[in-house]
Amino acid sequence: MKFVLIFGPQAVGKMTVGQELAKITELKLFHNHMTIELVTPFFDYGTKEGQRLVSLFRQEIFESVAKSDLYGLIFTYVWAFDLQEDWDYIEQVCEIFESRGGTVYFVELEADLGERIERNRSPHRLEHKPTKRNVEWSEANLKKSMEKYRLNSLPEEITKGNYLKINNTNLSAVEVANRIKERFEL
Repeated sequence: MKFVLIFGPQAVGKMTVGQELAKITELKLFHNHMTIELVTPFFDYGTKEGQRLVSLFRQEIFESVAKSDLYGLIFTYVWAFDLQEDWDYIEQVCEIFESRGGTVYFVELEADLGERIERNRSPHRLEHKPTKRNVEWSEANLKKSMEKYRLNSLPEEITKGNYLKINNTNLSAVEVANRIKERFEL
């Protein structure tokens, strides 16, 4: 079992890269908004109940996939490096796969703010993430979270062997997916 964690700030291209990686491998994509969009019609993700349900669905999917005979899973996540609870969450998710003999691959994406703001408005993103369709709110939220949290790692902060950091400001999702596939032999 292979577990590919693609992380980085909002609108950096995690979902789109994950979609392209899924096309060229046998990995299944589980982007973080799949659960957020499922829960939001009932409970806003910012509420305690919304977060509880998102967490519950994700946990169940991770457990089921880790026990399955699937080749592997891609998961996307916005990781706040200055929050211990995010480090703990990543460790917990990875343990689900590693405890069953799976291999975890860490892929960090970073891109310039201007590029991320453009991507935040892209029809592809808005098609797959209805909660981002209020573009003014989404852009303000993107900037606010940047000010509040550190959403990319510092040099040598991630010490995992299967780690790749890519600045994809000027790269297509196809190019990034191919780099990931080649680097980790997926």
